[in-house]
Amino acid sequence: MNLLRFDSEGAWVAGVASLWRDRLRTNPRLRMCLPSGNTPIRIYAAMAESVKRGLVSFRNAEIFALDDYGGLAPDDEGKCANILRRFLIDHVDLPNDQFHFIATDEPDQARVCRDYDRRIGDGFDLTLLGIGLNGHLGLNEPGSAPDSATRRVEMHASSIEASTDYLKHSNRPTWGVTVGLKQLLASKEIWLLASGAKKADIICRAVKGDVTTEVPATLLQKHPNCFLSVDAEAGALL
Repeated sequence: MNLLRFDSEGAWVAGVASLWRDRLRTNPRLRMCLPSGNTPIRIYAAMAESVKRGLVSFRNAEIFALDDYGGLAPDDEGKCANILRRFLIDHVDLPNDQFHFIATDEPDQARVCRDYDRRIGDGFDLTLLGIGLNGHLGLNEPGSAPDSATRRVEMHASSIEASTDYLKHSNRPTWGVTVGLKQLLASKEIWLLASGAKKADIICRAVKGDVTTEVPATLLQKHPNCFLSVDAEAGALL
C-alpha cells in the first residue's frame, strides 16, 4: 500500500483532485467506482470546479456507485446514488446513461445484483473508497469474503448509526447492496481516502494490522496498485 500523507485537509483535497484530473486526462474513458459519504464531498466539489473551469471532462467516462441503502424511497436524499448526484454527478459533464447505480427499490434484488455485476463487466480502472470505523469498504462489513460479488447485506450497528448523517428522518436502513470485494480488489487502481482524527485508529489497523476479513480494509495491503491518501489527523498513528 502506497502512502500519500498531506499536511492539512485542504492540501489533501487539492492533492487527490490533482491526481484524479491526471487519471482522467490520461484515460478519458476511465471506468470509476465511487463512494458517497462525507469523506469525498470536498474532493467532489473540487472536481466539479475543475470541470466548470475546463480543466478536465467526464464526458467519456463511466461512474458506478459503490453501494446503496435499502428500505428508502427512490428520491430519499440519504440514498447513496442521490448523494453522488447532489455532490458530483449533477455538476459535471457525465452523460446520464454513464452513471450506474443500484436500484435497491426493485423487488428482485438478486436480479439487480446480477445485472449490476454484468454492467461492471471487465471491471474498474479506478476505485475510490472511504473506510468505516469497523474497517468496512462500501457495505462489505467485517467477515465479508474476498471473493464476494455484488449482493444484499445486513448492515452492522455502526453502519446503521453512520447512516443518520445523511437522513432527515428516523427511518434508518438496516440493509443495503454493495459492490463485492471481488470486484473492488480487481480494480486496476484503488485509492483509500481518510481525513480527520476519528479515522486515525482504523487507518493504523488497515495499514499495520494483520490481513483479515474481520477488518476488510486490511485486504488492500495485498493490492498491487493501492494508494492510501490521508491528511495529518487521519495519518497521525502511521
